[in-house]
Amino acid sequence: MSEKFEYGTGRRKTATARARIYAGSGLVTINGRPCEEYFPRKTLQMIVKQPLALSRLADKLDARINVAGGGVTGQAEAARHGISRALLLVDPELRGVLKKAGFLTRDARKKERKKYGLRAARARYQYSKR
Repeated sequence: MSEKFEYGTGRRKTATARARIYAGSGLVTINGRPCEEYFPRKTLQMIVKQPLALSRLADKLDARINVAGGGVTGQAEAARHGISRALLLVDPELRGVLKKAGFLTRDARKKERKKYGLRAARARYQYSKR
């Protein structure tokens, strides 16, 4: 693997992914493990590899990703965001394609905090009239 790489940071909920894109043969490594081993579910593997497939560079680039925080779905979507940002540095022409697919937009939705006097963020305790 060459030492020249492009870097992108992706976030989703509380998960953070730091993605490095190298010239290579299409190997995606997450936290030092192959993507298929780290994310056993096919849907999560597909989410991580979407930007590479969309840009038609899946067999020309390797991705090394470090993810931390959150759950498995948040980590997969953070990895997708990080790969997309790094791909922009590889080829700025991809911006329109990635933007249209929604891979460059940070998904700002997070879990809403619980409010006092309520059972959850918005759910109230059951009210009994009689």
